[in-house]
Amino acid sequence: MKIVVLDGYALNPGDLSWDELGSLGEVKIYDRTHESETVKRAAGADLLLTNKTLLMDDVIEKLPGLRYIGILATGYNVVDTEAARKKGIVVTNVPAYSTMSVAQHVFALILEFFNGVGSLSEGVRKGRWSNSIDFCYWDKPLTELESMTIGIIGFGRIGRAVARIAEAFGIKVIVHGTSKVNGYEHCSLDELLIKSDIVSLHCPLTSRTRGIINADRLKLMKSSALLVNTARGPLVVEQDLADALNEDRLGGAALDVLSEEPPPADNPLLAAKNCIITPHVAWASYAARKRLMKIAVVNLKSFLNGKPINVVNL
Repeated sequence: MKIVVLDGYALNPGDLSWDELGSLGEVKIYDRTHESETVKRAAGADLLLTNKTLLMDDVIEKLPGLRYIGILATGYNVVDTEAARKKGIVVTNVPAYSTMSVAQHVFALILEFFNGVGSLSEGVRKGRWSNSIDFCYWDKPLTELESMTIGIIGFGRIGRAVARIAEAFGIKVIVHGTSKVNGYEHCSLDELLIKSDIVSLHCPLTSRTRGIINADRLKLMKSSALLVNTARGPLVVEQDLADALNEDRLGGAALDVLSEEPPPADNPLLAAKNCIITPHVAWASYAARKRLMKIAVVNLKSFLNGKPINVVNL
């Protein structure tokens, strides 16, 4: 039984163990795999694990012995699931492993935008407080979250966790999504954008949601509003967002994901005004990665026992 991990470094940069996976068969682990190397490295594998390495139809066609693809993430757009289904290949994902880590990061971004803790601390360390004539200083208004409205687009596990944290801050929650949950105001997308002081994206990337935040939708938002995206970069038309920020038509953006990762140096958001960007780390707490590893192994064991779980291409 040959198991190949195409890009294991992000999940396990050295602080976790692959031993349980290794107990299931002959395992070969690559930290990273370039697209030109995928077929060669996957050749002969019975079971294949991937995080961001693409496994599209052209690659799957060249792997006749493949029986299983385990995605080391929740999103499964990196695999052509229909092509795999036609070949009888089971594809699984890892749901719910990073819910609280992502929700926590959402509020790290929100608090950084409204309180500016990082920039204030940097200024203090550079001597600004020591040289101040007053006992305190701030560079922009410090904003209280209570009584704001947050609009959550996509109300699955992470969206609901964000809602619970928001309520603890005294923030009103409104929702747009396919899941209807009692106790929350559900509204149309346009209505949500108009009403919200903070808009947080938690929907999957599909043909319907790609570019859901674009020039027309940005025009609906308050000029003081904050857009938060910890879901998928292509949900946002990046040039449209950069234009809205640079023209002061939007208060700010706080992003953990971009359309291309790592981003090219000319990505317009890298130089946009009032734009906080973190390098796709919301999912990556130690606790979340440990859960991911455990669930990925359970998925594989279940498949080998003839009772696959978390299958995304039934």
